[in-house]
Amino acid sequence: MTDALSFPVKYPVNVQNGGLFISRGIGTHPTRRLNSHELIYVVRGSLSLQEENTRFDLREGESLLLFPGREHKGLTTFDPELKFYWLHFDIESNRTLMDSWQNNPSLQLNIPQHCKVRDRETLLTLFRLFLYEQERGGNSLALYLILLLQEVARAWPENVEPGGPGVALAYKARQLITTQFHLPLGASELAERLHCNADYLGRVFRLTFQMTLTDALHKQRVAAAEKLLLANTGNVADVARLTGFNDAAYFRRVFRKLLGMTPAAYKKLYCREHINSD
Repeated sequence: MTDALSFPVKYPVNVQNGGLFISRGIGTHPTRRLNSHELIYVVRGSLSLQEENTRFDLREGESLLLFPGREHKGLTTFDPELKFYWLHFDIESNRTLMDSWQNNPSLQLNIPQHCKVRDRETLLTLFRLFLYEQERGGNSLALYLILLLQEVARAWPENVEPGGPGVALAYKARQLITTQFHLPLGASELAERLHCNADYLGRVFRLTFQMTLTDALHKQRVAAAEKLLLANTGNVADVARLTGFNDAAYFRRVFRKLLGMTPAAYKKLYCREHINSD
């Protein structure tokens, strides 16, 4: 018989639940006053909320922490492109446990209420792991919450638009990607339409949005594919074609790389309770 390592694990948070919101372009965020904290992370689109007398306009890649006992409400109709993760939790009230954390500076997390997340991919991975753990009824939800909060605490010091030469050009490229992703489009086509050098456009785009033109195009196409899969519009080959992918196999590889699952698995996931659209 082999030995086993056994020790108690306790975190200073209590997790309630979490989920993924997919907008249908109707309705608004409800007006409510919760007894728990709520962490929101916008994956795409925009979301405008008000907590007491403070307005927050969230965009892609930004997080918001709502506090218990404060009334919050939506200010606009849901953006049709909106997709965000949400998570409700409480801070542990055990005095001894809290004292031990507060007396250890290495364990302190200073979490901004509204910020632009530094490492989006890590945060998305952690949210997916949280939902997977919640789905299977695991006991590590508090651990994933701590990791999520730790990642948010690493946010950029200021939530401002990037500056510097070429930014306007980068935004024009992003607009083309957003509206014409379903057409044959790549770095050379974008540069031709914007009357600039492809290498220069690629550099300023990456400096502005922290991703390549190809990554941005793939992200936009996969976002459109999500909606088609959710609406059960055609098979995988049809969805690939409608979103600008000429090769269904390549579409599957890109989709899996970005979302961590195949298109078929994604469709199945949307039958689960932790995803809502109202």
